Amino acid sequence: VGVRGGSCVVLGVEKKSVAKLQEDRTVRKICMLDHHITMAFAGLTADARILINRAQVECQSHRLNVEDQVTLEYITRYIAQLKQKYTQSNGRRPFGISCLIGGFDGDGSAHLFQTEPSGIFYEYKANATGRSAKTVREFFEKNYREEDVVTEKGAVKLAVRALLEVAQSGQNNLEVAIMGEQPSR
Repeated sequence: VGVRGGSCVVLGVEKKSVAKLQEDRTVRKICMLDHHITMAFAGLTADARILINRAQVECQSHRLNVEDQVTLEYITRYIAQLKQKYTQSNGRRPFGISCLIGGFDGDGSAHLFQTEPSGIFYEYKANATGRSAKTVREFFEKNYREEDVVTEKGAVKLAVRALLEVAQSGQNNLEVAIMGEQPSR
């Protein structure tokens, strides 16, 4: 799930329960693309690794060439175009991954985008992707109020409540990233 607040962007995921002997830190569904951009994904982790690496390189390349950080729309468009190319390439299958990309532009404005495997992308105030996305979207439509997410606490509370609506393994397997205008935590 993703929620764009007044001064933050919150991304949350339900981590799959890992095998007894597996290190749980090796399974990450939220990652940093740049110091001001965070991405959460649902789908095939191997596909996500490819997109994450390509997006991180694009962020660094843009910073070196233009001497400024990428905007969220720029990197979202880059990821969406990459996904779209894979839908048309001979011998390649489309990426099996949907992404929520959140963060802040250089002017301090918060953004939350979603990209689909087909290559389309949209901007949202709050959205979900993955297994129970429809249920969470309905929850957001009923419970999202602009005045509640002005504060960081309100945005986090809404995101966690949305995750708990569909969490199959309870509250112990939730992972939440809070992105403020300063680098994320």
